[in-house]
Parts: sequence; C-alpha cells; structure tokens
Amino acid sequence: MSAAKKEKALVIVESPAKSKTIKKILGDSYQIEASFGHIRNLPAKDPSTDNLGFDVNHNFEPKFEIIPGKQKVVTKLNDLAKKSDKIYLASDPDREGEAIAWHVRQVLKVPDDKIYRIVFNEITPKAVKHSVENPRGIDMDMVQAQQTRQILDKLVGFKLSPVLWKQIGNRNLSAGRVQSVALRMICEREDEIEAFVPQEYWSIHTILEKDGKTFEAELSKIKGKAVEKSIKNKDEAEKIVEYLKNYPSDLDVSKVTKKTTKRKPTAPFITSTMQRAASSKLGFGVQKTMQVAQKLYEGIEIDGTPVGLITYMRTDSVRVSDDAQEMAKNYILENFGEKYYPAKPNIYAKGKQNVQDAHEAIRPSYPERTPDSIKKYLDNDQYKLYKLIWEKFMSSQMTPADVANKTIEITAGDYTLKAGTSKVTFDGFLKVYNDAEEEEQEAEAKIPDLEEGDKVKCQKVDPKQHFTQPPPRYNEASLVKALEEHGIGRPSTYATIITVIQTRKYVEKKNKVLFPTLLGRTVSKQLVAQFADIMDYKFTAGMETKLDEIAEKKVVWNKVLADFYTPFMENVNKVMATSEKVRIETNVKCPNCGRPMLVRTSKKGTQFLGCSGYPECKTAMSLNAINEGAETENPETEVCEEKCEKCGSDMVFKVGPYGKYMECINPECGARKAVIKTTGVKCPKCGQGEIVERKSKRGTVFYGCNKYPECDYVMWNEPTGETCPDCGSLLGKVVTKKGTTLKCSNIKCGFKKELPQDTDNEQTEES
Repeated sequence: MSAAKKEKALVIVESPAKSKTIKKILGDSYQIEASFGHIRNLPAKDPSTDNLGFDVNHNFEPKFEIIPGKQKVVTKLNDLAKKSDKIYLASDPDREGEAIAWHVRQVLKVPDDKIYRIVFNEITPKAVKHSVENPRGIDMDMVQAQQTRQILDKLVGFKLSPVLWKQIGNRNLSAGRVQSVALRMICEREDEIEAFVPQEYWSIHTILEKDGKTFEAELSKIKGKAVEKSIKNKDEAEKIVEYLKNYPSDLDVSKVTKKTTKRKPTAPFITSTMQRAASSKLGFGVQKTMQVAQKLYEGIEIDGTPVGLITYMRTDSVRVSDDAQEMAKNYILENFGEKYYPAKPNIYAKGKQNVQDAHEAIRPSYPERTPDSIKKYLDNDQYKLYKLIWEKFMSSQMTPADVANKTIEITAGDYTLKAGTSKVTFDGFLKVYNDAEEEEQEAEAKIPDLEEGDKVKCQKVDPKQHFTQPPPRYNEASLVKALEEHGIGRPSTYATIITVIQTRKYVEKKNKVLFPTLLGRTVSKQLVAQFADIMDYKFTAGMETKLDEIAEKKVVWNKVLADFYTPFMENVNKVMATSEKVRIETNVKCPNCGRPMLVRTSKKGTQFLGCSGYPECKTAMSLNAINEGAETENPETEVCEEKCEKCGSDMVFKVGPYGKYMECINPECGARKAVIKTTGVKCPKCGQGEIVERKSKRGTVFYGCNKYPECDYVMWNEPTGETCPDCGSLLGKVVTKKGTTLKCSNIKCGFKKELPQDTDNEQTEES
C-alpha cells in the first residue's frame, strides 16, 4: 500500500474461524469481518401459496429478503464498508460462495468501484495474498446458476409437498428435487432385497501336499469351463468330493503362471471419495466428515497462529496445482528417496464429463506438516481425517507398487483346482497409504515352489454350501457413490441430502445402514407413480448438467426454468385435482379390536400408530411396535403388580405413542400412569429417593431421582451402585462395541475404568 496514504481495507468472509485465519495472514492493515453465511434468501412463504419469492410471469425474477436476525450483521457491515477504501468479498470458491458474495454486495450501500471479489482454494499466506493482489468482479453466471438451483428446489419442494399433505394427511412431509430421488434409490434397493430369492451353490476346497508342505486350492474349472456357482446342490458337490478323494493317482500341476504387475496409486480425494474413505476407514458419517474438514480448511491454531491445513473440501476435481506437485516431490525425495518418486508427476483424468473442475483435489496445504508433527494441536477426529487426507495425497504422487503374482493350476481328470498368491516386492505408494479394503496378503511361503509336471497329493476335500446374497443396503458412503455415479447432486449437497431424508423420518440409520421407513416408502411410491419425470434419475442428473451450463454461459438461466415450469405445473394441478387420501397400513394389529394399525401424525407432528377403526377405537401405540413384532392377533393383556391409586382396581400394561404405560381396567376410572424404570440405586443427594430412568423433551435418556422436583439430582449414564474411588460420586456404565466403561458421574473428576467386553449382551452407544 502507498506510504503517503494508508488505505483501509475490509475483507468479508462467511465464518469467524475463517476470519481468524485470514486476519493472521493479512495483518492489521485489513479489517476482517464474518457475514455468518447467507445474508439474503428467497422468502420462505407457505408452500400452499403462490408467493414463492420469484415471479413466474416475469422471467422468474427473484425477490430476495434479508434473513430474519441478519439485519444487525448488515448494519455492521455497512458501517465498516463506509469507513473502508476497499472491500474484498472472500466467500468460498464455489457457486454458493459466489452467490453469498453477490448477496453481500447487494446490501452494501457503497460504490461498485470499492468492491472486489477474491477467491482462494487454500487458506495459506501465498494463496490469500495472491487473491488480494489479483481480485476480480463477481461472476454473475455462477450466481445465476446457484439462483436457478434455489428456484428449482423451492418450486419442486413447495409444489409437491402439498400433494403429499393432501394424500397422506401430514403437513410435516416434504418433497425435494434431489432428496426424493435419493429416497427412491433407498426404497428400490429395499424392494430388491425383499424380492430376492436366494440360490444355493457349493464350492469345493482342498488341502494339497508336496514334500511335506501343505497348501489350499479351490475347484475353479470343470471340463475347462469356469465353475462360477454352477454346483447347485449337495448331491453334485458330493460326487465331485468322492471323485477327488478316490482319484487313483497324485494330481498333476498342469500350469504355473508367474508375473509381476504394477499397482498404481489412485487420485487424491474429491468430496465423495473422501466421504467414502472416512466412512470405511474411520467410521465417520458424511455430515461429520464435512464438519471436521471445514475446520481443517478454515484454520487450526498451531503455536498461537491459525493455519488452514487442507484445500477446499467441496470439489469434484482431481486436479493438483504445479506448486502442490513440487512440494510433494520435495517431501517424497527428502523423506523416502528417489525410487519413491516417478520420472514424471502423476496426472489423473477427470473421470466424469460433468466435473466442474473449479478448484483442486482435496490435499494438505503444507505437505511438510505431517499428521504426527501437528497431532497435539488437533482433536482426535481432526487428526484422523487430516492423516487420511495427507496420506492419500502423498501416496497419489508416488511410484506404483510392484506385486509378484503366482497362479498354479492342478488337474484331476475333468476337474481343475487353482491356488494363487500375491506378494508386494516393492511397496511404492503403499509405504504411505493402502487403497485396498483389506491388506495385501503375503502368503508366498505357503505354496511350495512348484513347476509344471509336478505331482501333488490330495489330503482333504471340503465342500462348502453357500447362498447368493441380495444387494446390500446403502450406507451413507455407498449412497453418495451411487448419487455421484448417476450424476445427481454436487459435492456441496451430498451431506444435506442424507441429513434431510433422515430428519424427515423417511429413512432410519441402524448399524450405519440406511433403512426406508414405512412412511418413506409410501412417500416415494406416491411420487414415483405421479411424477415419474421428476423422480427419474436421468432427469435429475440432466438438470444438474443444465446448472453447470448456466455457470459456463452455455444456456440462459430463466429459459431453463421456463422449459421446466409449464409441464411440471400441468402435472401438479392434474394430480391435485384427482388425488385421494392414502392410508399407510401396517402389519400390526390393534390389541383391542384386531383391526390393522395405521401410521398417523399428531397435531404436533409426532408419528404414532393409530387404530384404523378410529373414532370407534382410539387405541394408539408407538411406531416401535412395527419393529418389535407387535402384530399378534390376540395379544394377552399383561396385568401389573401395582394397583390403581385412585380406585384400587387392577392396572394393565399398554403401549402408546410415547411408550409403555399402565391403565386402570375400571372404565369409570381410566387412570393412567407412566411406567418408570428404576435402577434400584439410592439417590446420593437426598438419601431417600431412587435413581430412575427419565427422558428429556427431546427423548434423550438420562437418570435422576424419583423425588423430583424436591430433589434435582441427575446423571447421564446408568448408575451401577458403585462409587468412585477418587471422589466418592456414583459410577455410571457406558456400553459400546468395544466393551463396558465405568465413568464417574462427577465431570470434574474424570475417573474411568474399562471392563472386559460382554459379547453376549453387547449394546452400542451412538455418539
């Protein structure tokens, strides 16, 4: 800046964490301020109205409003902008970031020539300073692409949702342009699983011996043709077993193949591959992965200085900058040697035609900052994800691994047995990162050094029965992969899609696998039947391509909307005029009248099971009854030991929308009482009550004194009755897949003790 006049510059970013890092880089000459994300948005009107924030009769011109609660932020930004000579808009380098910058520009009451747009793919001194030295204007094509996405999503969601309300009778339901297609994928996979008929097949395994050394071989061919699950039953398998057992001579080694292959490293992470790797290797959900990656990108304090550790994490490009390649080269040569760096840098193909390639692959900003060198500055999740990203990137720049493969074929009449091994002879990129789901097997020593013409003895023949398996249910990572393969959604949307379908109760996650709920399957069935074009995979992927083309100036944004709007609304109006209410019937029978129970929704939006005989029969129970097998035709009534406090009659157990309760059998009384699960542990605070299981308004289980509100003692984990050896407080029990841990209920104490895992009573605790 000029020595004569020191300019005042304002840099506006989206988040406080990002502002802190950039402030450290640019210094005191710049005022850094966070806009806290979006400033304006299309007004969120009632879906049942036509006022959606854009005018369909005037080229879909949008009308944005300042988001409630953001007026103070807008006022502050304007006060700072008026005092500044230059304003830099530094939101993220994608379409959404470009739109955020434009919205901030719209609320700033300063001349255009004072406002600049800057972008950087990594928050490092070099990248940030370079962006400030080379600002640009706002890219309106990117803004219009994002704006079109907003309008499309609002149009589809706000017009389809009322259809579901009318047909299913639940105003909490919603439909979405992308989320509904993701739901369809999950429901169709469940249909495949239910329709799947297992097919029996057998495999034949042998133990062979040569010169005292034994090894395993499997039947691979019959009369020269591959087996491939062709042995259909036990009788066929037994014939082969008898033949091999009674073969009149030793078996012939008919073919030995040895060759060395090169196993090449794969590309550095993009958003979807990072999410999948974090799921399979770290057990992270998609949303958690993105939250942790966001913090690594925005900056972690290292020795008092915020440092952006990775490049932008929402990307579908595998491109790596020349600078990053050079840094990786220097690190590899210095730490591993020349044989681990290729003659030419590894370049990776885009993979998909519709890759935006707006920024680089996900990589560490500073390769020299190894995971272990900064481990003390990171929490456990940050360290794990950073290590994964660092190792993946560094391995992508290294030489291939050499793998020696040996295959041996052994013949006995019409039958051919096969044994094979592979051994890594040079680790190459595997020194840093192994892409394989399982580690390479190094079993070379288990097979004797055989040559063609050698003889081996058959010591054992073992037939094994198998059944074909249905396709696996999606987990979050495999769903992202499927969405990507179909071209549905973009890196910035995957986490949101998966979150929304679970929040809406269309999908449940159990043991990390996604199951469609009865409600979700009903919603998907209705949408597919009535809006086949919107729910079509190719249509949704094609619309994503159109958005890309808008950003690339290939098509006009409001023309895309106009082509979509007319046929879409014709179909919506037709369905609304002819649709009838749909009953979501379950296989659970009413315990009082035997009629089917239906999925219903309360006025507060809570889903429960209600009798189809309502209003004659008002029986209601929790949705859990579907999973608990409560479909007995004539369930026995369970009488409680406790008598009614009001009239002294017997009480019986019943299940309602909020769980199990007791009800008086006297129809004139009808008193009800919640079932309280007691732990039998005396309250340490009042000494009179017992610790019982309780639930918060959000359904979170905790434990507290049954004398509440007189005694307010609470603890989070189930008490064991034992006391802490350090402070004397109650110990609570936490059961996970790894075992049982006793934890002190006094958070200031921190005492914990791990117990051996009880495999017979294993439970899991979700974080």
